[in-house]
Amino acid sequence: MTSLNSHRDLLVWQKAMDLAVLTYELCKVMPKTEQYGLTSQMLRAAASVPANIAEGNARGSRKDYARFVSIARGSAAELETHVNLCIRVKLLETSACAPTLALTDEISRMLNVLRAKLSEEAA
Repeated sequence: MTSLNSHRDLLVWQKAMDLAVLTYELCKVMPKTEQYGLTSQMLRAAASVPANIAEGNARGSRKDYARFVSIARGSAAELETHVNLCIRVKLLETSACAPTLALTDEISRMLNVLRAKLSEEAA
């Protein structure tokens, strides 16, 4: 069995970092008028996902870790909402957003599993 020495060893963290990069790329094509609106919120939410996974992993207890994983899951849901809003108000094309939405969904499912495992082990 492989041991994890760092949050950087976690596949979900690695994918969350990829999500942040994808979001930065997506935001490059957003209208400049959204720089302080949706663009800013999307970038913060995307960066928050891997950051909260890392912070939770560094905490001393499974309970704290589970809480930060939940926060990361909330940030992923926030990002998904912002991207869908961009599509609905025609700031971005659905096809341009599809990879970001697919990865967000995958990460959300991974975070749900991680949270459940942390809660099981803490009980």
